[in-house]
Amino acid sequence: MQTPKLLPWYARKAGVTIERATTLWQQAVREATAATGWVGNSEYWGEAMSAFQRLLEAERASFCAPRVTPMVRCQNRLWRLPLTAMEDMVSVFHANWQRHAGTPRKAA
Repeated sequence: MQTPKLLPWYARKAGVTIERATTLWQQAVREATAATGWVGNSEYWGEAMSAFQRLLEAERASFCAPRVTPMVRCQNRLWRLPLTAMEDMVSVFHANWQRHAGTPRKAA
């Protein structure tokens, strides 16, 4: 049985091993065969792919690992906020300095 070429990508995205993803793919194919009654048409492959993604999501939800990545990203953005504001202020001061000090003014 052939597996999708993107199976390693789906496995890595869900955080499961490739062997476990292959097992889930085989289960999805069995479910698609039972649901559609046909093998090889577009409806069958669509059903197999949706069942595979559903099984991967269920497998991912069964992990006990907390999802801390969004919290760390938020904290990183909050930590960089004063630095970003200071960088903006320095660029404004620099542009103002260049505008006023760069060209001599003529008397009217």
